[in-house]
Amino acid sequence: MSLTTDLKSRAAQSAIKYPEATHKIMNAGIQAVRKANLVTKALKTGDYIPEITLPNAANKRISIQEIVLDKKVILSFYRGGWCPYCNLELKALQQALPEFEKLGATLVAISPETPDNSLTTSEKNNLNFEVLSDIDNTIAKTFNLAFTLPDDLIHVYHGFGIDLEISNGNINQQLPIAATYVIDQNGMIIYDFINADYKERADPEDIIKFLKNK
Repeated sequence: MSLTTDLKSRAAQSAIKYPEATHKIMNAGIQAVRKANLVTKALKTGDYIPEITLPNAANKRISIQEIVLDKKVILSFYRGGWCPYCNLELKALQQALPEFEKLGATLVAISPETPDNSLTTSEKNNLNFEVLSDIDNTIAKTFNLAFTLPDDLIHVYHGFGIDLEISNGNINQQLPIAATYVIDQNGMIIYDFINADYKERADPEDIIKFLKNK
């Protein structure tokens, strides 16, 4: 099955599992992101990425600019290991990694989680690519991807056992919207997927098709 199919299946399960009042708050959060026009403001195809040097799960600093000297980079921003949609995405990207590499691209994921929490996410999903910690969403903000959660949504997340202060190591209550990019060896974005709805992600099948045509 494709990632898109898996995500739709997960969303359908969620629709049954949680009460209407919870869905209303979560959907209002998505609408608030849409109204903020982050998708319009975010960096897109044709833009050049900023300098990106972030710690990986082992707290080693990784430079995207150094990686792109050798190959294209698929850059995926995700919310955190607590997010079931993110975990589906990360697993699908891992499965597609050999094909990405064959087509001259490598994969790097970025989240606002601390390195310790990123390590947990990497181990849980058996990831063989770099997972970087964007503390305080510093890089996500330069891409115009970061937003602050409304109070009622924070309360819903707490009910799910999700505490962003623990996951992200700060009190900002900020996350990136779903975004995946392909960066060429000049540091330019040549593919983008940006969505206000966290339940929708770039499908690895589409990324592979794009790379085959480049």
